[in-house]
Parts: sequence; structure tokens; C-alpha cells
Amino acid sequence: MIPIKNILLEGLPKKTLTRIMNNCEQVELTFGTVLCEANKMLTFIYFPLSGFISQVTVLQEHHPLEMGLIGNEGMLGATLALGLETAPMRALVQGAGSALRMTRLQLALELRKSPDLLGIIHRYLYMMMVQLVQTGACMHFHEIEPRLARWLLMSHDRAHADHFHLTQEFLANMLGVRRSGVTVAAGILQNKKLIHYSRGDIHIMNRAGLEKAACTCYAEMIKIMSKVSNN
Repeated sequence: MIPIKNILLEGLPKKTLTRIMNNCEQVELTFGTVLCEANKMLTFIYFPLSGFISQVTVLQEHHPLEMGLIGNEGMLGATLALGLETAPMRALVQGAGSALRMTRLQLALELRKSPDLLGIIHRYLYMMMVQLVQTGACMHFHEIEPRLARWLLMSHDRAHADHFHLTQEFLANMLGVRRSGVTVAAGILQNKKLIHYSRGDIHIMNRAGLEKAACTCYAEMIKIMSKVSNN
């Protein structure tokens, strides 16, 4: 049996967990891989063990805009619990790692068998909804530097390492700004010795300082996630 590192799955009763694990395979998440496209039928469901998946929305004639992150706290394909078989957004790997993978049909069968699994996924969907709302408000009201700090903290939480790789283009898409804006914001954080950033390689140098530099959205998200997880 594969050692469990996915927090969502860890909340399941042992019998349900064992059955789900028997229907999963462990796969590697390669940086840049597109796992699903918006409004297309889901083929696989992913429960990240390490690394993280970015959900982005794509508007015609605009760059993709990052709206949410999925790490080992959750899953890709949770909307299947609502009876929806298509993906709401494009999902791609932004932090390499591993995940447990099962087919859409296997998860649909498990959802019919297990009210515990259905309840856990419904709570996770609520957290994702809150993340989307918080992200939209953050992009509208907050400056680039604290937004960048917030997103780096979210990536740090899911990367489980002080070092990860994020291209300048992706950071610009994530923040909804020009690449020059990312350069300036990252330079400010680096001058404060909170991070070291070079050619897409990011090292978190001062986690506590980065939390102080981030907008209030990060603390709000952590508080809500903790509350929902404990229910």
C-alpha cells in the first residue's frame, strides 16, 4: 500500500481509504503537463502527494490567469461530486511531484458507495470556492508585491521544500500583470532578503518575513481551511 501523504484522503475511514487506494496508481507530475482542459471531459482524478497543480482560466486574446492551487490538501476533479464530468478550468502541473490517480468512472463508483468521501469532497469544494473568491478580490484590491508574497507562501506550503521553480511568465500570468511587474516585485522581496530569485529558481530565505510582507488574504485562507478541515 502506498504511504498516504494526501490530507484529504487521510480524513477517510480506514475501510474506505483502503478501497480507494486499491483503485489508484501512483504517477509522477511533470512540470508544465496539462492534466485537463476547461469544459472538456475529465479522464483522470488526481490526489497530489507532493508538488502542486495550478488551475487557470483562459480568455480569448489574453494570457492564462491562475485562479487556484491544488496541493496535497486536496484533489483535481472534485466537481465530479456535483455530478459534473467536465473540468471548470485548465489544470497544469506547476510544481513537479507525485500523485495518486484514478479514473473518473472509478471515483463516480466510490462516491455512490461512500457518503464519507462525498462529505469530505463537498467540504473541499467549499474551500476551493473561498480560494477563488479570495483570489479575485486580491487581484482587484492589493498591490503586486504583497500578492506575490501571498502566492509564494501558497506554493511553499504545497512544494514541501524551500526551493522550487516558477518561470517569470507563469508568475506574471498568476498575478495578472506584465513580466516587468513581476521583476520589480520579486526584486523588492529579494532586496529584503525574503527570497532569492534567479532564472525561475526561487529559494524561500525568510518565511516569517514573507508572511509579514503578504497581504491579509493568505492568513484568511489558512484560517478558513483550518476551520473547514476541523469540522
